[in-house]
Amino acid sequence: MRRFADLAEFAAAKGEHLGYSPWREVTQRQIDLFAEATDDHQWIHVDPEQAAAGPYGATIAHGYLTLSLVSAFMPEIFRIDGLKMGVNVGLNKVRFPAPVKVGSRVRGGAELVDLKNSPAGKLSTVRVTVEVEGEKRPACVAETLSLYIA
Repeated sequence: MRRFADLAEFAAAKGEHLGYSPWREVTQRQIDLFAEATDDHQWIHVDPEQAAAGPYGATIAHGYLTLSLVSAFMPEIFRIDGLKMGVNVGLNKVRFPAPVKVGSRVRGGAELVDLKNSPAGKLSTVRVTVEVEGEKRPACVAETLSLYIA
């Protein structure tokens, strides 16, 4: 994990790759729980037998499940000391170039795209790329927006 002493040190990393989270497996249980939480029970996600005969040969994670892992990856990649608060305020671009098959291992990589002043604090744009172990294309690329208050 990359650690920054304060927002000034974080700002100096603009344009840099900040590192990677550890790998984690995406399980059918996670996929099923996400389906329950979002009421998205499409067979490609929750029916292993039917999905085995489908285009990917297995169930796949919901795109939004893959995106939701970004919030777990970010604190594993970097930390900014001395903050009163950091909050997610949204996303810019989000793409899902490739599926995440059940049992795959994924990790996040982050790049600080921008850090600018905001009336409430500092607004960061961090591009997070969710990689699938052994695959050429990422599962998700998202620009996250976070507000940091020191």
